[in-house]
Amino acid sequence: NEGREYVLRRILRRAVRYGSEVLKAQEGFFNGLVAVVVKLMGDVFPELKQHEVRIREIIAEEEASFGKTLLKGIEKFKKAAQDVQGKILSGQEAFLLWDTYGFPLDLTQLMAEERGLVVDVQGFNSAMEEARERSRSVQIKQNGGAIVMDADATSSLHKKGVAATDDSLKFIWFQDHKSTIRAIYTGNEFLENASCGDEVGLVLETTSFYAEQGGQICDTGLLEGPFGSFEVCNVQIYGGFVLHIGSLSTEAGGMTVGDEVICKEVLGNHVDQKGSIVLPDKLRFDFSHGKQVETELMRKIESIVNEQIKAELDVFAKEATLSEAKRINGLRAVFGEIYPDPVRVVSIGRKVEDLLSDPDNEAWLSYSAELCGGTHISNTREAKAFALVSEESVAKGIRRMTAFTADCALKAFELADSLGQEINDAYKIEGSMLEKKVASLKSRVEAAQIPASRKANIKTKMTALQAEVKKAQKKIAEANVKKAVGEAMKAAESAASDGKGFCVCRVDVGQDAAAVREAVLKARDQKGLSVMVFSTDEASNKVVVCAAVPQGNGKGKELEVSEWVAAAMQPINGRSGKGKAGLASGQDFSIVCCWSISFVRYIKFRSMYLLALWDLEKLECGGLIDVGSRKTVFSVVIPLPGAIAVISGKRDIVGSACLPHTDKMAQDQSYY
Repeated sequence: NEGREYVLRRILRRAVRYGSEVLKAQEGFFNGLVAVVVKLMGDVFPELKQHEVRIREIIAEEEASFGKTLLKGIEKFKKAAQDVQGKILSGQEAFLLWDTYGFPLDLTQLMAEERGLVVDVQGFNSAMEEARERSRSVQIKQNGGAIVMDADATSSLHKKGVAATDDSLKFIWFQDHKSTIRAIYTGNEFLENASCGDEVGLVLETTSFYAEQGGQICDTGLLEGPFGSFEVCNVQIYGGFVLHIGSLSTEAGGMTVGDEVICKEVLGNHVDQKGSIVLPDKLRFDFSHGKQVETELMRKIESIVNEQIKAELDVFAKEATLSEAKRINGLRAVFGEIYPDPVRVVSIGRKVEDLLSDPDNEAWLSYSAELCGGTHISNTREAKAFALVSEESVAKGIRRMTAFTADCALKAFELADSLGQEINDAYKIEGSMLEKKVASLKSRVEAAQIPASRKANIKTKMTALQAEVKKAQKKIAEANVKKAVGEAMKAAESAASDGKGFCVCRVDVGQDAAAVREAVLKARDQKGLSVMVFSTDEASNKVVVCAAVPQGNGKGKELEVSEWVAAAMQPINGRSGKGKAGLASGQDFSIVCCWSISFVRYIKFRSMYLLALWDLEKLECGGLIDVGSRKTVFSVVIPLPGAIAVISGKRDIVGSACLPHTDKMAQDQSYY
């Protein structure tokens, strides 16, 4: 939201709002004007013809993005304008329109002028500054310190005769370095000494610590001296002064300006920052690109880098004048970056002297050469491996690539190989085990930090596996329907032959509610009976129940299906639906995976005696049955003239009893 790109965005958004609200133009109208502009001005500006498609894509993308919040933003503005007391629209409202809906200040001002209002610009700027301050505070906390040197602080050091820090030793690794404390800074003032626990910034005469810059994170480590150890958690550079931020971690005494210290740096502390970042085993690179980088191109990039690593190319660095360096054919530099003179040139695979001696050589285009003040490996083999793990959008027109190097990259490739092998092995699995395996693999693949191209290939295989799962599910569903319908029809036929108007049966189809429902409907429609079918699933500890009664003047006219299912589910606190067209279902979520003891209970229901399997903590019957504290796993109302109590364990049925039905038993509870 800054710079020349934001100027274009503001103009574009003003045009889109005007066309949409005032001219009543259709959504997406603005990018359609590109062809007209190219036709009128293409001869004067040939770049328009060369990049017409790209220009239209960018405008269309921005137009679509703003279109998502445009209408809501307009409604928000109208409401705010209606609530204005007087002629001034508050700066806070204008900031909200900018922050939440993407309305630039000048757009809000224009809309306000159309309604005879004026925007409180000072209030807007104050709200903006408050938001920036909150953002700075968060960033400061993330960066490990709140100490920042402004221009007044660096000017004060110059007046005291303190020279800029010599940090040339930052390119020498794993070597302790002696230096002297030249200043102690708190963020507000300079001190002559500091005590244990004080968070301060130290300016040294020379340093081997690398300050955060150019996308590379700072070094961390210790400064040791007569005062003990000073733990450096952040290193920044301001006007040439390298500030070592941290605190004294020992009680040996305070530190004083002029004390000698030994620098013991540790590379990388994983402090994040905006833009690109360089860590010992990870790098992140932000670049301008309007669309997602294709998987095949990411694979190619990864392959090229790994080829360079295997080639074991030496890395060279040398200072040269800025004018000489810029003449090198293919030299890479960051646009807008201000480079010192002389500047440091880094080249991979070719000496810098060779590049400088023949700067126009076309061969240099195949080498990596850039202006960089960061630290580097001495040979590409030290990187070990390169794994490009992600590519994503971070802002409008800005993409981000994240990659691993060294051992992290090797582990990423190993994990990708392992997941790929599991995918291949999964093709040998069948049935429900395949479904569980695919579900497990899907979540693990999504979370895995592996090369992006490999992940894309694995996801393609996962899609094929999921298709196999769907085929298997369809096959199982068909088998379940056939099984459930067969068993229900058999039970219904038996009940009908006995002259009964109802039947209850159990089928073994797990949680397949569709199969249970189909069985109930077929048995009811073909036999004209009231039918209840249930199925249990030990793996998930759930039960599915479905019941149906004939419609019209059938045999089940005295039976309300939803009440029937509710009565069946009540003993186990299950749920039942309201029922429709003589059909209702229920489900229980708290059953245990084994049958225990149930006994028969009669329920008077619309002049019919129904029997239910009911649970008991303990049931004594001549001392034969004792279930202790075990719980009943299933309970269902059974409208039968006889009752059955079943005793079983987790695997084997251990006993059963049958009681004949009589009216006396229905009236006398002692028979239970």
